[in-house]
Formats: sequence, structure tokens, C-alpha cells
Amino acid sequence: MKTYWLRKSVWLAQPRAKVFEFFANPGNLDRLTPAWLNFSILTPPTSPIEQGALLDYRLRLRGIPIRWQSEIAAWEPPHRFVDRQTKGPYSLWVHEHTFDERDNGTLVADNVEYGVPGGPLIQKFLVAPDLERIFNYRHKVLAGLFNPKKNSPTEQTGR
Repeated sequence: MKTYWLRKSVWLAQPRAKVFEFFANPGNLDRLTPAWLNFSILTPPTSPIEQGALLDYRLRLRGIPIRWQSEIAAWEPPHRFVDRQTKGPYSLWVHEHTFDERDNGTLVADNVEYGVPGGPLIQKFLVAPDLERIFNYRHKVLAGLFNPKKNSPTEQTGR
């Protein structure tokens, strides 16, 4: 099976502990997922996140209903965690989230190794573009939540 990598990062102007705390709440995953995926988490929101925890989701990908289950394969607050798909659309999905203190903030990185059923054409024309859109959306939302808004000149002067 051929595997692919997606690597994305975003710098957030907040302490690592605060950013990690946001990710430790599975209910926040809905906020980070584009509406076009019709995502919903099925795992009760009170379920603790820890190594070995299972999280169940439902979504629609290109109109096809999909059930997805992830296992937390590594849980190392506030530095990193890894989720891996145990049931879902990919042949392989291992997603490492890292949180590094940098420049008085936190660099959040997503490193995903994945395998695609259907081969390289499915990867190139369907999966890769969808993943780019999903992770670009995710990082835009994170930046909006954690990076302070810069005041425009009119806001500063009250005009």
C-alpha cells in the first residue's frame, strides 16, 4: 500500500497549555470541521481523552455517509497526541498533533500519514484536494479563535 503525507502548521498567539486544552475537548472537533462534511461526533462529550480512548464520528464525504472511529494512540499533554483510524474510509490514517512553544505562542502542527483505497488518481484528484481544504479551514478557524484581532486605524481612533 502506498502512503501519503500531509503536513500543515499554524502559529497561535496563546500559551501551549491553553491551546492543548482546546484540543483535549472532543466537542471542539466540530468547530474545526467544515460544514460541507456534515460532521457529528457520536462519542459522549463527557468521555475522557486519554491513551486508548475511542472516538466515533459520522460525516458525509462527497455525499456518501461515513462512520469513522479513531483511537488515541498516544496522549502526552501538552506536547502531542496521536489519533489513528480504526474504522473509516482510509486504508491507513495516523494523525500526529504537536504543540511547540515558539515566539511567545504555540506552533500547532498536523502530520498525517494516510493510505487511499483506489490508487494514485483517487489521491491526486479527490483525496488530496479535500484534505487541503479541510486542514486550511481548520487552521483558519484556529487562527480566528486564538490570535488576537488587530485593530484597524478607524477602530483605534473610534471613527
